[in-house]
Amino acid sequence: MKKNAVRIKDIAAKANVSVGTVDRVLHNRGRVAEEVRQKVLQMMQELEYEPNMIARTLGSNNTYQLAVLQPDHTLDPYWDAPWNGIRKAGKELKQYGLDITVYSYSLTEVDSFREQAEAATQAKPDGILIAPLFYRESLAFFAQWHEQGIPYVLFNTYIAELQSLSYIGQDSYQSGFLAGKLAQFGQSQPGTFLIAHIAEDIANSVHITQKERGFRDYFAQLAPEPDSASPDRPKNTFKVISVDLPQPADPSFARQLNRLLDEEQSQLKGIFVSTSKAFEIAPYLQANQREDVRLIGYDLLERNIHFLNEGIIDFLINQNPKEQGYRGVYALADLLIFKKDVKPVKYLPLDIITKENLQYYL
Repeated sequence: MKKNAVRIKDIAAKANVSVGTVDRVLHNRGRVAEEVRQKVLQMMQELEYEPNMIARTLGSNNTYQLAVLQPDHTLDPYWDAPWNGIRKAGKELKQYGLDITVYSYSLTEVDSFREQAEAATQAKPDGILIAPLFYRESLAFFAQWHEQGIPYVLFNTYIAELQSLSYIGQDSYQSGFLAGKLAQFGQSQPGTFLIAHIAEDIANSVHITQKERGFRDYFAQLAPEPDSASPDRPKNTFKVISVDLPQPADPSFARQLNRLLDEEQSQLKGIFVSTSKAFEIAPYLQANQREDVRLIGYDLLERNIHFLNEGIIDFLINQNPKEQGYRGVYALADLLIFKKDVKPVKYLPLDIITKENLQYYL
């Protein structure tokens, strides 16, 4: 007998008990003599019975409320993709009783995050999916959810010390290391490489600091400083500097960027933008005819794609934001609905996008 054809009544016949008895053993309800229960379990094992979780779930009246905390996708185009992934997963899982409420906050207003996180907490959901971009402000809510027994899944930003159910997203450190390799690839001459943070609270953004650390570590391992044990070893000739730029609408953004381009001039070999906003840097390189400067950023936003096709952006690292939102919802569904084990960390691929392979990702 094939195991996928085994039914409850097959187990009942084999164990010489009623279907109702098998049902009580399966669901651990009602009174069943221990000797009978062991006999039923033995027959289930012999027949390799596997309960149909999907059919069981569809037949139940259970409902599950999920809360999603992510930046407002109408204010920043990057967040369109995870929002679409969340919506897609929500449609697929609605038949299983899953209902999703999105609590959107502003990336520029920490009070907005606090208000939305508090609203999500007060709703007492069965699970929470969160992009914890405000690290310090998130910690109190994580502690509260843990105390209340609410499972939560992180996406976009991994915080290793937390007791989250899972993390879905990129390895930020490795993506920064990869960006360093792309920036330096084929460039053997000494030069300066710039890390550009655009309107970011660096001290409160774990994923950004991890990206910068990875980028710097790539160059640090190329040629370490000479020491007494290896006096003839060459000194690292690559200079890495970081700059915190304001919002692009701020007049000081243009002044600060143009000053850096003037000061470094021929020494500037590459710019790594730590977020999806490489398109904010590209026009300045184009206006200054600095196509020799390698520009690297993240994600397939419309304006990034434009400058990639123009040859101003050289590489984009795709963080798979739609997949992050989609798989984040499914991680909670696996726990709550399908009773599956959930991996604590699910890293998504770091896709390197160029002008030549762009079409295959759109």
